[in-house]
Amino acid sequence: MDNKQKALNLLGLAQRAGKLMTGESMVLDAIKQNKAIIVIVASDSSKRSIKQFKNKSQTYNVKINLDYTSEEISQAIGKERKNCAIIDNGFAESFIQLH
Repeated sequence: MDNKQKALNLLGLAQRAGKLMTGESMVLDAIKQNKAIIVIVASDSSKRSIKQFKNKSQTYNVKINLDYTSEEISQAIGKERKNCAIIDNGFAESFIQLH
């Protein structure tokens, strides 16, 4: 299994453990409240959406990852999403190490 698949599996685990915020407004709130440790935004999101997440992440000093498509993210977490945020240090560190 490659690191990309391991990272996607980790998103699924984080989701089941309740350590993942999903959906645009929830993720943006998590960033603003300094809960988000890393934000994953689908590479096939709209330019406006990607720019918005990049700007917010930069402002609040949150890591951002654009390596996955919305299909990959959706499959990993079991619901259709274009973005999510890991809000747990352990999961975030493991995810970052796979990149």
